[in-house]
Amino acid sequence: MTEELLRVEDLWVRFPTPSGKVVEAVRGVSFSLGRERLGIVGESGSGKSMTGRSILRLVRPPGQVQAKRIMFHDQDLLTLSERKMRQVRGNRISMVMQDPKFSLNPVMTVGRQIAEAYRLHTGASRREAKRATLEMLEAVQIRDPERVRDLYPHEVSGGMGQRIMIAMMLAPDPEILIADEPTSALDVTVQTSVLRIIDRLVKERGMGLIFISHDLNLVATFCDRILIMYAGRVVETCEASRLHEAKHPYTRGLLNALPRLDEPKAALEAMTRDPAWTEAPSVDGYL
Repeated sequence: MTEELLRVEDLWVRFPTPSGKVVEAVRGVSFSLGRERLGIVGESGSGKSMTGRSILRLVRPPGQVQAKRIMFHDQDLLTLSERKMRQVRGNRISMVMQDPKFSLNPVMTVGRQIAEAYRLHTGASRREAKRATLEMLEAVQIRDPERVRDLYPHEVSGGMGQRIMIAMMLAPDPEILIADEPTSALDVTVQTSVLRIIDRLVKERGMGLIFISHDLNLVATFCDRILIMYAGRVVETCEASRLHEAKHPYTRGLLNALPRLDEPKAALEAMTRDPAWTEAPSVDGYL
């Protein structure tokens, strides 16, 4: 791994319920991030998205976030005031949410939203923000950026909406990008195009990327390292190139449940879950 940008140690996220019980969405998760592409994979409810939100302190009450530390360079994000945390969000660490329809303001044009985000984080003038908006739309390979700049979110496709969100989050030139299933609602061809854009921008800018997904094959081909989450815990970590050597039974179950053209099966294997997986401590890596 290259220079360490982020270190998360013993992260817990809890939600109290009206019945008095406490739901532990994330349990004892620890990992580090350099200038690399780190994938976090797991089924729905495994805690992967909540982990990403916790880094930016986007879990609101009654949710409770606790960790030994969440270090961004030499700053512990958990100890920052809300005012200082707002200077980190979007400016130094950005997050692309899963569905642009719920992330973009429906009554503001695309260009105005990107320009507003750019001015907020950089203090630029309106003219500078207008120029930067066109540059970012071009950077995410949107044809005719001047036309798209004046459109409203409902007037763009899902793939274009996702590119616009990426442009908005990367406009302030952050050091870390957290992408929460940015291609899950897109068809395969658009998905490939969006991934190429993210990959190119991450490499050109020397950023760290946390790529959250439920698609094991996608993460294996796109990322450098992978964390496998189950029931709020990291059960295994490995290099993406060595995913096929994974040893944890949950990871093996996910791999065996994937259809393969080179090894066709009459029926895919159904995973048998072991209750002990939910109690095992987070591991630094089976491989």
